[in-house]
Amino acid sequence: MLSYRHIYHAGNHADILKHLVASQICRHLTKKDAPFFYLDTHAGIGLYELDSDQAQLNQEYDTGISRLMEQNDLPEPLEAFVEIVKELNPDGKLNVYPGSPMVVNHYLRQKDKMHLCELHPNDYPLLASLFPKKRVANVVKDDGFLAVKAMLPPPQKRGFVLMDPPYEVKNDYKTVVKALAEGYARFSQGSYAIWYPVLNRRQADDLINAVAATKIRNTLLLELNIRGTETKRGMAGSGMIVVNPPWTLEKEAQEFLPFLRDALAEDQDAHFQLRWITPE
Repeated sequence: MLSYRHIYHAGNHADILKHLVASQICRHLTKKDAPFFYLDTHAGIGLYELDSDQAQLNQEYDTGISRLMEQNDLPEPLEAFVEIVKELNPDGKLNVYPGSPMVVNHYLRQKDKMHLCELHPNDYPLLASLFPKKRVANVVKDDGFLAVKAMLPPPQKRGFVLMDPPYEVKNDYKTVVKALAEGYARFSQGSYAIWYPVLNRRQADDLINAVAATKIRNTLLLELNIRGTETKRGMAGSGMIVVNPPWTLEKEAQEFLPFLRDALAEDQDAHFQLRWITPE
């Protein structure tokens, strides 16, 4: 159950979609002076060394973030996200890639707060060492799904919850929807983002339908597939289900999703979808 290590996949197409959406949500939150709270249910190690043996095994970043680093015509949201990656690699060479905690940390102000959960016994100490100051981030070796119930509503009254389990066990598909419903019942004004893999179309659609069945309003779907979803085994793509998205996100995605489809495509069946699961 705890075998998954994200380092093997750091900087791939799924990371780009996840972290781009997280970046846009944070940009929206920081437009207001009031503080915000960030909860990451599966935070990983926070920062990934791309020259490590694990990252080098598949070099998934090479067909992901590396391609975007070489482009100079990025849509503005993508440009802002890639700039975060470039700031972490000041020598111009792609040495490290930020996980979601580091993406959010880029936008964090002194008054904002992060609560980062990581259950993996090897990953938790690395994450904790990256954020040693509790006033910036509370790092816990805990089940992030339980934190959704325990930490909401936050005292800041504004917030963003990212749920991106590894889906190693099929129960994660049900648990993430249950956690969303529990979190929303406590903190309906917060933004929630659920990341999911597209391993096959039926499994992904079952999750989307389960979210629709909660009847939570104002829920936007963004999905990017770099190849046909049924042509070969493995992750063809991924999606983000966003509750209470920034009001600009749909329009921005109309530009950056086709750009990413073309930039990261593996075959002619690469495609995306952008639609409301439930409108406001």
